[in-house]
Amino acid sequence: MTTPVCTSASHGKRRPSPYPSFASYVRARQPVLLRTARSLTANPSDAEDLLQTALTKTYVAWERIEDHRALDGYVRRALLNTRTSQWRKRKVDEYVCDELPEPEPAPGEEDQAERQALHDAMWRAIMKLPDRQRAMVVLRYYEDLSEAQTADVLGVSVGTVKSAVSRALGKLREDPELGLVR
Repeated sequence: MTTPVCTSASHGKRRPSPYPSFASYVRARQPVLLRTARSLTANPSDAEDLLQTALTKTYVAWERIEDHRALDGYVRRALLNTRTSQWRKRKVDEYVCDELPEPEPAPGEEDQAERQALHDAMWRAIMKLPDRQRAMVVLRYYEDLSEAQTADVLGVSVGTVKSAVSRALGKLREDPELGLVR
């Protein structure tokens, strides 16, 4: 015969609890219970919300739970019941349509996919440059060195850096792959 976990009448002796308070129970068992909640949901944030709801239900019933050694089972049942209720009540906000609605970009907000495409095209174009020009462009614009610092690093004159970077930028402007981006 099993021992009742939750009773509405408080008859008989109460067994000593391994957890003196609800807060001590939550501190001790939260990681284990959160893993259980995560197994019931796909999203970690939803799992935290689910556990919070189940713990709220447990807190409300804390005084009625006769055998505190069975608290994990009580909370797991609350997790499962709550998740089942959420699933049954879920509202479908997806509708079939001929065209996919695209959100309008906010002012000043750029499309990340276009930004990545530009970045990739730029690197492909830079890789086409001769080694010396590529080194100067990378040091000057990606490493943000001055013309004098770039000249010092490469052991050339400032005039050489200026002319080589100018020729490299001209080649980049003429690159057909970058022309599509402009």
